[in-house]
Amino acid sequence: MTATPHLLGQTLQRDPHALPLYQQLYQRVRDAILSGQLPPGARLPASRVLAADLSTSRGTVEQAYNRLLAEGYLASRASAGTVVNPHLDTARLRARLKLPSSPAQPAPPAQAIAAPPEPLPFQLGLPALDAFPRKLWSRLAGQRARSLSMAGLLHPDPAGYAPLRRAIAHHLALFRGIGCSADQVFITTGFQGALSLVAQLLLRAGDPAWMEEPGYFRASMALRLAGADLIPVPVDEDGLRVADGIRLCPDARLVYCTPSHHAPLGVTLALPRRLELLAWAAQAQAWIVEDDYDGEFRYSGPPLPALQSLDTAGRVLYVGSFSKTLFPGLRLGYLVVPAGQRRRFAEAADAFSPAPSILDQATCADFMQQGHFARHIKRMRELYAERRAALAAALQRECGDRLHLDGHAVGLQLVGRLAEHEDDRDVAARLTERGLAGQPLSHFSLAGNGRPALLFGFANVRIDAAPELARRVREALQSG
Repeated sequence: MTATPHLLGQTLQRDPHALPLYQQLYQRVRDAILSGQLPPGARLPASRVLAADLSTSRGTVEQAYNRLLAEGYLASRASAGTVVNPHLDTARLRARLKLPSSPAQPAPPAQAIAAPPEPLPFQLGLPALDAFPRKLWSRLAGQRARSLSMAGLLHPDPAGYAPLRRAIAHHLALFRGIGCSADQVFITTGFQGALSLVAQLLLRAGDPAWMEEPGYFRASMALRLAGADLIPVPVDEDGLRVADGIRLCPDARLVYCTPSHHAPLGVTLALPRRLELLAWAAQAQAWIVEDDYDGEFRYSGPPLPALQSLDTAGRVLYVGSFSKTLFPGLRLGYLVVPAGQRRRFAEAADAFSPAPSILDQATCADFMQQGHFARHIKRMRELYAERRAALAAALQRECGDRLHLDGHAVGLQLVGRLAEHEDDRDVAARLTERGLAGQPLSHFSLAGNGRPALLFGFANVRIDAAPELARRVREALQSG
């Protein structure tokens, strides 16, 4: 008899901030297996039947089932259909995952546990989730799940899905001025996966590394955990002060920088300094990690070419991510290495950091190859320009006497300078009390100095919501 617990028939959540439908179903079935509600050998409903019960596509169900099959929770039986793996030791799994052996009451639906909190207004690091083409993405994902072959269940290329690597190389050539082959591109688990691969391969404990000051705190954290001795190098209106870096530490092993759009100040690295940095790296045999942070989103003129496009000595490693251009839950990034480093990084990827889910990679490749990615970037650039202008105007009206906005027309955040006597951490705490998410600039500083400021993400701030949110910012500023 087919085992169909009540929880499998519960409606899937379809709000914009919920997990993808196939992932909700995957977690629901997995939790039912681990809790004992679906015991070993229990038969699951046919994908067509369950899809009808859940009012979703058959491809969604098949995508969830395929992942459970690949992870060993399910088994396919020609006569019995899909069943819970009869050889699965659920007691051992529960102990390993530190789950209770016999829950006193039925576990709540997986989605109630797994759903992240709704993002606060001004939260950094998020694209316009309300404008993402979810139906199109779901259709492409379903098509990929339905067409998954036996070969697709094998270990994938650790460097990444070849069509996606080709699509990325093509996009970078057209829009970022980077001339690279597909075998120089490595697919990673987001930005952190790319930086981790670089650090594991190129850094030794105690190696000095330049870090922008202020700079992206996740990058500094990762490099510090890799054992690097971080050297804060100041940033001004022309970007990284290369001469200061050479003076402070001429024999640095690695430089982390965001030349197209500095994280978090938004300035761009001027051409003379780009050339100075490349010349020094070539002479010192140092590596430059170029994080193309928000480089796609420039609102006055076309996006600037990447620093890597000027590199003739093979010293730049280019890092990109789909977190801002698509959505952060995808967890897909990529690393472009110099041609002479391909074999070395291929071996490291195989050993330390194999590429993420083949289904996600294949869906992303289809999205790019069919032209959806370029069109999506164009639409988002227009939308973000409108949302940025609306929020900037509202903040200027409400807070112009307490908050000075920097005018860098790039990226997904505004920088609001505070008076010298203000404590930006204290102001950020007052914003949090009012349900807002302004980030203090001091959080990005290694040296712990610099003028106080707040960072406001605007990608998810609708135009009609900007005035009310700006009023709440004014109240927070005045309450100190």
